[in-house]
Amino acid sequence: MTEKVKTARLSIISNSSLIVIKLLAGLISGSVSIISEAIHSGMDLLAAIIAFFSVKMSDIPPDREHPYGHGKFENVSGVVEAVLIFIAAGWIIYEAVHKMIAPGPIENIGIGAAVMAVSAIVNFLVSRRLYQVAKKTDSIALEADALHLKTDVYTSVGVAVGLSLLWITGWKLLDPLVAIAVALMIIRESYLLLRNAFSPLLDSSLSEEETNIIHEVIQKRGFSFHHLRTRKSGRYRFADLHLELPENMILTEVHKICDEIEVEIERRINDIDIEIHAEPMESQQIIS
Repeated sequence: MTEKVKTARLSIISNSSLIVIKLLAGLISGSVSIISEAIHSGMDLLAAIIAFFSVKMSDIPPDREHPYGHGKFENVSGVVEAVLIFIAAGWIIYEAVHKMIAPGPIENIGIGAAVMAVSAIVNFLVSRRLYQVAKKTDSIALEADALHLKTDVYTSVGVAVGLSLLWITGWKLLDPLVAIAVALMIIRESYLLLRNAFSPLLDSSLSEEETNIIHEVIQKRGFSFHHLRTRKSGRYRFADLHLELPENMILTEVHKICDEIEVEIERRINDIDIEIHAEPMESQQIIS
């Protein structure tokens, strides 16, 4: 089992536990903000399950039907997670508005605040681990899962503060207002996640930093090139270009130069597959 899969499984375990304690605390206290947090954790759990299977699928080697690999499974999972988060936010706002119209009793505020504090600590630790592995493996699925939990940290702290103020002031309207604030943060989270996950599905280019590395590697050898195309699929990167070389250069030398360029680019950019098409310099193409 890879490090990515193990980390995704950790997220499933932590979210399952938090759903149970949040739901119990919400039902005992009657707090809509705590119940909204249980819903949020439910979406986190679903996202963690999706991430778990997507990281397993994305690591499947290329095959005849998928010659570029299965990396985009992670991007698809990120888009699905973003949609689920948005739906959860709408549900929370609906419940909060209903609570504002017909407020009910809120009891055992101390228990609710304690549960939120525990939730914030657990999610902080798990999200930090997810971010570490996501950065190490360049996994958009784990990054999305980490973003879920990071937002959950903020919302749990917000609910705990709201419940504490409710206990001090006795103003019951604070509970649904905090729930709505939680929902708005979740909507922002879903937008950021959707933007990051959806872009590679359209075969957008690699980052400016990565394309600059390709330029640098080739230009320092004194060669010109054109028709550079790049894209990303999960953590895998792909690039192809036309390299201009003297027309009288022998084939073995052309092959050697292309190999050296590819090796250096692959050394400086992780998980990149680069293809170079050599053509005679007399084409006089402008450098890309």
